[in-house]
Amino acid sequence: MAHSGRPWSEHFYRSADDRLQLFARDYPGDGPTLLMMHGLTRNSADFEPLIAGLDADYRVISVDQRGRGRSDHDPDPVHYLPEVYVADMFALLDGLGIDKVTAIGTSMGGLMAMIMGAMQPDRVPAIIINDIGPEVDPAGIARIQSYVGQAEPLASWEDAAAACRDVHRPAFPDFGDSDWMEFARRTCVEENGTVRPAYDPGIASSMEGDQPATVPPDLWPMWDMLADLPILLLRGGISDILPADTAAQMEARHSGWFRRVNVPYVGHAPILDEPEALSAIRDFLNRHAA
Repeated sequence: MAHSGRPWSEHFYRSADDRLQLFARDYPGDGPTLLMMHGLTRNSADFEPLIAGLDADYRVISVDQRGRGRSDHDPDPVHYLPEVYVADMFALLDGLGIDKVTAIGTSMGGLMAMIMGAMQPDRVPAIIINDIGPEVDPAGIARIQSYVGQAEPLASWEDAAAACRDVHRPAFPDFGDSDWMEFARRTCVEENGTVRPAYDPGIASSMEGDQPATVPPDLWPMWDMLADLPILLLRGGISDILPADTAAQMEARHSGWFRRVNVPYVGHAPILDEPEALSAIRDFLNRHAA
């Protein structure tokens, strides 16, 4: 894996409900703007390996959703919902004066990208979705429910890397020690002499029950609203979140430009620096970046 090495500036802004201060990384560039949105327990650092492989002229906005990274935790976890995050994203774009973005979303961020494209297709006219769809495999939901919000503070980064390996090894069977350390450095934070996941444990409430609030039950009608937008769908070859038949149905029901790429030997979700993923992303952006 690689770090981008690109300079970025800190951007703090108010949430759409004006209750919280939120954070984003702003990587300057003269080309099209990319909005990168992470998954449930991740943060803006999640896209460093991808950014390292992209041309430096793209402007990249990589966000910490509320309750993650350097964004404020929401004192009322009921607000940890995709539609709330989407409102925050439009507030971010409004504040920066950005008219159009290509949305790149991993997992929960991919759901957000779909919602944004359905709501404002002129503003989000191209979408890259990483390992998520209108239906989610219950096995994957159960796996996430088994660990989200339950991590204890750890004594060292080595312990954090080992904990990440214990939870996520099925998704990344080829990872070595250095990969797990980089994974930990992106997803955890050191605080008061201990290391913990860089998110509010309260986000676990949005994943409770047979039909978690973070995963709406039927997004096929919304998917059909995206028929005119160019979409790249990346699926981990051993994903337990996006079934292969769901990915195939997404392609069959999309009447516009669509490409489906399988990332082998990776589960949920691809890091996006894998050769198959990076090549497909670069090609898509060359064709369709807003």
